[in-house]
Amino acid sequence: MEITKIIRKVCEDFKPYVAGKSINTIKRELGLESVIKLASNENPLGASKKVLEAIKSNLENIFFYPDSNSYYLKKALSEAYNLPIKNIFTSAGGDEIIELIAKLFFNHEDEIIISKHSFIRYAMAVKLMDSRIIVVPMKKGLTYDLMALLKVCTQKTKVIFVTNPNNPTGTYNTKSELLEFLGQLPLNNKFKIKPLVVLDEAYFEYALLEKDYPNGLDFLKENPNLIVFRTFSKIYGLAGLRVGYGFASEEIVDYIERIRPPFNVNSLAQVAAATAIHDKEQVEKSQKLIKEEKKYLYKEFEKLKVEYINSAANFILFSSLPFKGKELFRRLLEEGVIVRSMDEYELPYYVRVTIGTHKENELFIEKLRKIHKI
Repeated sequence: MEITKIIRKVCEDFKPYVAGKSINTIKRELGLESVIKLASNENPLGASKKVLEAIKSNLENIFFYPDSNSYYLKKALSEAYNLPIKNIFTSAGGDEIIELIAKLFFNHEDEIIISKHSFIRYAMAVKLMDSRIIVVPMKKGLTYDLMALLKVCTQKTKVIFVTNPNNPTGTYNTKSELLEFLGQLPLNNKFKIKPLVVLDEAYFEYALLEKDYPNGLDFLKENPNLIVFRTFSKIYGLAGLRVGYGFASEEIVDYIERIRPPFNVNSLAQVAAATAIHDKEQVEKSQKLIKEEKKYLYKEFEKLKVEYINSAANFILFSSLPFKGKELFRRLLEEGVIVRSMDEYELPYYVRVTIGTHKENELFIEKLRKIHKI
């Protein structure tokens, strides 16, 4: 059967997202006994005890379908952020939010603006919907050039993606920069509204440690064209449960709710997330770890004369020279350390490392030093 005759044209050469391999997979494939994973920006502390207890207490109910509306999770988010439930939506991770936005807004003739070296899932969503993608270079230092995003807006611009802080660079835009950007968005004469801005704040809680980092929710009331979304996969340690959430105008949320799959957030994920959002101790403990270990890694990179990008997130992008990123990735993998090469982000001489526990970070530096023969 020649399936290519009936599939959508854009899917013929569509390249899938390459997820990082698990520890067990690497152990099996390379015959290693000990492996640490510093590739996918997970929280090395894991989920909190409060969350684990909440999950255990609800295990016996997994034969029921979950609450399709995620009411108690939305209620917990509403209390945590002091926003009405009507302005909140939930999802199976941040990836589903990106796809829901694409399904809801992207037409073939629409232009979607993204920044070069930003999260690859935006471009994938645009391609899948067969819309036109406009890619804007970053500033020197690999930071979003918000003013450059404005300059390429046309009457066909539908959505602009902004990641703050950005993955994989770890850089961020300040409150004043974001305020100026939102204020200067042009009015689209065709739609009589400004382009939609999708603000991805997956690493929000880590970035809060930066004095001039903005909270996207502060701009929501004055910008009905703004969608802000976050995740429980990072600082809350729930990556395996896949829970994302977002904030927008009541009108936008209503349409997202219409098109999202039913039961998209599973029962245990809802319980875990509703517990996690109020667990300030977990957040503070995780922030402290990342702050301390980031300093340690910066110091060690400097000793090794390895260039790196200052990060507001729980990972660091660093130069792989004198190796290509893929080569350094392979060499570290052989030493039992999983990191992430950046070819898919058009950064072939960079590698991204997730900040782990001190013991994990020490091992990573030890192996890096061995590879550099220092």
